[in-house]
Amino acid sequence: MSRREYEVLLPRGRNAAKNIAKILEISPKTVDTYRANIMRKLEIDGIAGLVRFAIQRNLQTADNGLPN
Repeated sequence: MSRREYEVLLPRGRNAAKNIAKILEISPKTVDTYRANIMRKLEIDGIAGLVRFAIQRNLQTADNGLPN
């Protein structure tokens, strides 16, 4: 996955796509597109699957959500 894909991987609270879009200065639709691409690449269904994937691989750090 690309760095940008890691940045949009995990939800951050309610209205996650909007929050991530605001932080990264991209549109919520772009966030959705990145997530769809990640799910396609990893053969994962849904946001819950993405969260499980990230937790199982310890991909989130406390400070920025990006892998170490």
